[in-house]
Amino acid sequence: METEKRPYHLVVFGASGFTGQFVAEEVARQQMSPVFQGSPLPWAVAGRNREKLMQVLKKAAEKLGRPTLPAEVDIIICDILNPASLEEMAKQAAIVLNCVGPYRFYGEPVVRACVENGASCIDICGEPQFLEEMYWKYHEKAAEKGLYIIGSSGFDSIPADLGVLFTRNKLKGTLTAVESFLKVNSGPEGMCIHDGTWKSAIHGFGDQKRLRSLRKQSNMKPLPVVGAKLKRRWPVSYCSELHEYSIPFMGADASVVKRTQRFLYENLQETPVQYAAYVTVGGLTSIIKLMFAGLFFLFFVKFNFGRQLLAKFPWFFSFGYFSEQGPTQKQMDESSFTFTFFGQGYSQDHTTKHGKPNVKICTQVKGPEPGYVATPIAMVQAAVTLLKDTSDLPKGGGVFTPGAAFSKTKLIERLNECGIEFSVISSSEV
Repeated sequence: METEKRPYHLVVFGASGFTGQFVAEEVARQQMSPVFQGSPLPWAVAGRNREKLMQVLKKAAEKLGRPTLPAEVDIIICDILNPASLEEMAKQAAIVLNCVGPYRFYGEPVVRACVENGASCIDICGEPQFLEEMYWKYHEKAAEKGLYIIGSSGFDSIPADLGVLFTRNKLKGTLTAVESFLKVNSGPEGMCIHDGTWKSAIHGFGDQKRLRSLRKQSNMKPLPVVGAKLKRRWPVSYCSELHEYSIPFMGADASVVKRTQRFLYENLQETPVQYAAYVTVGGLTSIIKLMFAGLFFLFFVKFNFGRQLLAKFPWFFSFGYFSEQGPTQKQMDESSFTFTFFGQGYSQDHTTKHGKPNVKICTQVKGPEPGYVATPIAMVQAAVTLLKDTSDLPKGGGVFTPGAAFSKTKLIERLNECGIEFSVISSSEV
């Protein structure tokens, strides 16, 4: 990264938003870490309202015990609706951390400004349509300028994407298929998610035709299936290893992992890994609640009026899981997540990949509250890796998934040091 030509190594755009405030706080925390001792990390916050941005810095200063922080961090005033202001922000940044969503409405102007003005960009988007569309529109332009546009670098989808790569690297042989099971743990006060995520889901499910059309137009060949084909589970299935029921995970993880596997296969000739993502939901009572909530959601999201109702009353239609206020500090402190990966493949001395897999492995990725603790950690560590591990990045730049961009870097080690822990649970030949 050519940071010496830019006044700021990092600019947090949307720092006064619900997630952006935690990202700004995490940048301030990392600024004091041993990684940057002797090499300063100049950074700024950006957004529409100077007073709100100052309040974010004051809050971070109080939380971190750094009273001088507001005076040390610059403020850039810019607005999605003002392209010139976005361009001015991008000209000053080596990397823009874009926290402004839903990305389908607000993401592209930031990507465009960064590509046209020589800044790399990282976002925390969990919207497959936006992520895939940005690849087709800006990959070649970003590659020409040596810039890195890296999407889905928060809880969506760093734990899943890098979890698959970690599993592959730890298997003694060739990994060919992985199933992941996400479990979100909450404390006595339960869990809550800010309604920004809810709105992204509403518009994503309401416009699936566009995503299907985009994928059809891309006309990409299917990835080869190595070894036994991974069988998809039923919409509601029982995971005997975890003793819980599970349903398919409807986030961006499957899309992101597949794009990573395509990149590694086509560019590095690595064996593609089949992947399926699930989320555990406990017992039958939870299944029944989720079925009702899902049916309500899928019915209303088909119609414009229904989407308006869903967006206006997130708490009601999500059975209290989403709200305009987001989680309390206590809810965040008591929450955590666990990704469990069950992988299968073939040992090093297994010459054919057509029979039954003869090696299994189980790994985990554990971390703190996913949305507003783990996501800022993941995003900021992705930015730190982009700054520090330049020689290990894909040559030439472009639009990447986290796994494609960081597969050869020290990002997993950095995440381990910051509380997002990757570990091997078991590995055996069968």
